[in-house]
Amino acid sequence: SIFKTKGELYFRKLEHETLKKLIESDDEFILSLGGGTPCYANNHLFLQNEGIVSIYLKTSVEELYRRLNKNKSARPIIAEMVEEDLKEFIAKHLFDRSFYYHKAKHIISTDDKSIEDVVEEIKKLVT
Repeated sequence: SIFKTKGELYFRKLEHETLKKLIESDDEFILSLGGGTPCYANNHLFLQNEGIVSIYLKTSVEELYRRLNKNKSARPIIAEMVEEDLKEFIAKHLFDRSFYYHKAKHIISTDDKSIEDVVEEIKKLVT
C-alpha cells in the first residue's frame, strides 16, 4: 500500500533505511527481500558484508509469470497487465536487475524444485 499511496521513490527510501537498520543489528535472522531491493540505493553492497549469507533464488520468466499471475491484483504495478505484457515486464526486470542479483554470494535455481528442496539447499548454506 505504501508503493501505491506514496510512490516508488518513497517506498525505496523507506526500504533502504529499514534494510540498513536490520543489517546493522546484532540479531540473527532470515530476511526475504523483494525483487527490487538489491537494485536500489546500493542495497546490494549490504548483502556482500561479512557475516551475511546472501542467496539469489533464480527463477525463470515462465515460472515467475505463473507465480505472479496468481496474485497480481495485490501488486499495483502489474494488476492490470495482460499475459504478454506481464511476461515482457518480468523478462525486462530480470535483465535489468541481473547484475545486482548475481552479486549474491550464492545462487539457487528454483525451477522444477519443491519448496522443501529449495529449503534444504538454503539450510546447507546457512548451517
